[in-house]
Amino acid sequence: MQYISLPVTAFAQNCSIIWCETTKACAFVDPGGDANDLIAAVSERGLKPVGVFLTHGHLDHVGGTAALAKHYRIPISGPHEADKYWLDALPVQAQRFGLPLSGVFVPDRWLQHGDTLQLGEQQLEVLHTPGHTPGHLVFFQRESAVLFAGDVLFQGSIGRTDFPGGNHQQLMHSIKTQLWTLGDDVTVVPGHGPNTTIGTERLHNPFIR
Repeated sequence: MQYISLPVTAFAQNCSIIWCETTKACAFVDPGGDANDLIAAVSERGLKPVGVFLTHGHLDHVGGTAALAKHYRIPISGPHEADKYWLDALPVQAQRFGLPLSGVFVPDRWLQHGDTLQLGEQQLEVLHTPGHTPGHLVFFQRESAVLFAGDVLFQGSIGRTDFPGGNHQQLMHSIKTQLWTLGDDVTVVPGHGPNTTIGTERLHNPFIR
């Protein structure tokens, strides 16, 4: 599996475009906005979009979803249904944060812990990791040892829990019971900022001691 991460919107949210090398099938993980830039990136690489995968319902992660789903006529998978209230409130989120909204939407598939996402010949495992939001998910590609972590874990930091539905204790539990078990060599692709590894954060992250 291959991927690139492109910071989008004023919040510099990492939208990852992931693809299967054999089939060129690709998906957008958390397309927060700037849909035209994401379309151009796909075109430049000769990729074939087959879906949008969402970790959670915050606008900076989903703001370009409707535009991409409509442009490519592709399904939307995720987040967990516990984040439905965030998707229902997308217009309010846009007004509050001053971000453009390509349109409201309902996922074609709500995801659950233990589900898998198919991408050409590759699969991603779905893990439910509440705390930042109740329905937050992460996507793990085991063969490549890459974790698309949304806003759970960052280089030297963790996700905020002061938004409605956030829960610090849940976030800590998600990190320690779901992420730490994946292995120290796993690359973490966070929703904001540079990549890191599970091992680095286990040893050095000041918020998880």
